Amino acid sequence: MKKLGFLFSIFFLTSVSLWAQKRYTQFEIKAPQLDTIKRIWVYLPLDYNQSEKKYPVLYMHDAQNLFDEKKAFSGEWKVDETLDSLQAKIIVIGIEHGNEKRIDELTPYKNEKYGGGNANNYLDFIVTTLKPHIDSVYRTKTNSRNTGIMGSSLGGLVSFYASLKYPDVFGKVGVFSPSFWFTNDIYTLTEQTKKIDTKYYFMCGDSESETMVDDMNQMIHLIRQKRCDCLHLHKTKIVANGKHNEKLWSKEFAKAYLWLF
Repeated sequence: MKKLGFLFSIFFLTSVSLWAQKRYTQFEIKAPQLDTIKRIWVYLPLDYNQSEKKYPVLYMHDAQNLFDEKKAFSGEWKVDETLDSLQAKIIVIGIEHGNEKRIDELTPYKNEKYGGGNANNYLDFIVTTLKPHIDSVYRTKTNSRNTGIMGSSLGGLVSFYASLKYPDVFGKVGVFSPSFWFTNDIYTLTEQTKKIDTKYYFMCGDSESETMVDDMNQMIHLIRQKRCDCLHLHKTKIVANGKHNEKLWSKEFAKAYLWLF
């Protein structure tokens, strides 16, 4: 019995140790479009090293808040734990925000009060520098049907903008708590876009701001005018009592992933 108890203890401690291991890696890459060096976080599926398969890729913003609570501003998304629990077959690429330059990077147009408007360079970095690197290093499915982009708040805004600017790159988009209030130009751009074939998952809470739900619904209405609902290319989730924070985004992440991919 003592021997069995000892073996069980070793097994338990080993299991805990393996579970506690980080399920992501990091690297740095030059971002000449932004005149900086970007830190990138990489999540690989549980079976990545035991297979030769290729995987879809999801690009996500604000990497500091995705995997590690110690690095997060106010809680984390728990992306790695969630995807491990689902045994998800996907690679996630988290892009750290530029701290004081976050607003600039994640906004496509300037706001009279908050400035910003450098998203074109940020997305150019993702599309022409980061994605080719990821596709050369990892076994990825490179087409738009297998490439997604997702974020919350300003990250939701820039993810949606990316779908309009690069429809041949990003075919699946997660738009969480989007800051469409930042600029009316995003609505104008949507109206002027002739064709939208992207698959979208829109989500927000009804306790985030006075205009969040209305702003998001206004955008969805514009998209529905571009295509038939019969295609089932978008899903909307409004969470009762949901607030603008990582707790909401973490809770809803798995549902968005499962629907998009």
